[in-house]
Amino acid sequence: MSIRVRFPPAPSGPLHIGNVRTALFNWLFARHHGGTFIVRIEDTDRDRVMPGALELILEALQWLGLDWDEGPDPADPSRDIGDYGPYVQSRRIERYQAAAKRLLEAGQAYLCYCSPERLDEVRKEQQRQKLPPKYDRHCRQLTEAERAECEATGATPVVRFKTPLAGQTSFHDLLRGDLVFENDTLDDFVLVRRDGFPVYHLASVVDDYEMRISHIMRGDDWVSSTPRHVLLYQALGWELPAVAHLPMILGPDGARLGKRHGATSVLEFRDEGYLPEAIFNFLGLLGWSLDDRTEIIDRQTFIENFSLERVLKSPATFNVEKLQWMNGIYIRQLPVEELARRIAPFLERELGRAPDGKLLLRVTPLIQERIKLAAEAVAMADFFFVQGELDYSMETLLGKKFAGAPALAAGALERVLAVAGRAERWDAATLEQAIRPLAEELAIKTGDLFGLVRVAITGRTAAPPLFETMDVLGRERTLERLSAAVQKLARPAGEAATGG
Repeated sequence: MSIRVRFPPAPSGPLHIGNVRTALFNWLFARHHGGTFIVRIEDTDRDRVMPGALELILEALQWLGLDWDEGPDPADPSRDIGDYGPYVQSRRIERYQAAAKRLLEAGQAYLCYCSPERLDEVRKEQQRQKLPPKYDRHCRQLTEAERAECEATGATPVVRFKTPLAGQTSFHDLLRGDLVFENDTLDDFVLVRRDGFPVYHLASVVDDYEMRISHIMRGDDWVSSTPRHVLLYQALGWELPAVAHLPMILGPDGARLGKRHGATSVLEFRDEGYLPEAIFNFLGLLGWSLDDRTEIIDRQTFIENFSLERVLKSPATFNVEKLQWMNGIYIRQLPVEELARRIAPFLERELGRAPDGKLLLRVTPLIQERIKLAAEAVAMADFFFVQGELDYSMETLLGKKFAGAPALAAGALERVLAVAGRAERWDAATLEQAIRPLAEELAIKTGDLFGLVRVAITGRTAAPPLFETMDVLGRERTLERLSAAVQKLARPAGEAATGG
């Protein structure tokens, strides 16, 4: 059998991290078996469609490197790639209506004229009786005369599936084994809404059949819907694809992963500075493992080893601290030139201009071991690219050691300025050799002196190693910033304590 799998997101918002794990497992399964990975957009619930969401979904998949063999053209989503399109459901309506008509003609579906108000009353009565809410099959056995009477009122019907009243519906789940459902627990579910658009159950079954899907892999929250799909396959005379329901992703509190746990959109993680390689690796281990110990796994190793046999049945926990740790590992493994390219957009967004490329290549090694997210490069290194006087407060400059003693701080900085200005060579080793002895000379702890100098030249209390920073900043800018700090300390009280 040719392996064909699909990822069918609804364009109701940006791609959720839990959904993309499902996409990843489908993609890995297809790539491992040399099969086909299909992206299909399920937009028949028109009330939930968000303008621009389709483009955001495709952008997220592309960022993660989950390329698709068939689906909307990433360059123009109104076009299709593949032989089984269209791959956007709103462009396939006639196919679903044809399937619904076939079921109606075979007596396996019926028209339901019940108003939303009547359905609401039925639900409320079932709630009062503490019964499970489901349609009471009021329209299932309408006579021709009763149907004509409903038509005469102008009521627009929905199409409902005529679920067997007794017996069982079963299917084999590749992860969970044989699952059996009593038919009397199922309702006569809607197939086509009043607006003529199908519900998920009908559309997905028709699409999976017509697109020759061999394996359906989706979240285990769809287990309870699968009996409906099995009944539809049987009613239409089609063979059910293999089915596997993947473990749910939970937050650290054991609840289903959601907004309360922080970022959930793939593009939010991108904008926070996570690398696609780290997200790919992390999600690949949410419900699957290579062995009992390996955590850093490259894309090709995933492809070569992925199998459903190693997919766990129990829920996976999304641990953002572990993701940050893993992202830090990937950052440290990048070549300096590549890391510089990755962090440049974050600096550009902060500075309002592109950072100097040559300077960025010198700065990157100073921060590579100190950041876990690409976005952290801004707080760690933007001062390298600031032109003019730094913006920091007098309190930050003085810190605890020099609080109330600006003259002592000014004197210390003047000595550093003088010694640094006389340095024969401007490199980290020469600068440290010249400045470190000043702490003993001034009767100041080395850490206090270095902290004072650090704020003066960076505007930060935490920054890359001091003398390497001075080296990269260069003689002229370092001396200018030391001089500006001395002048700041000399200003009379009440004047502005920060620069522009």
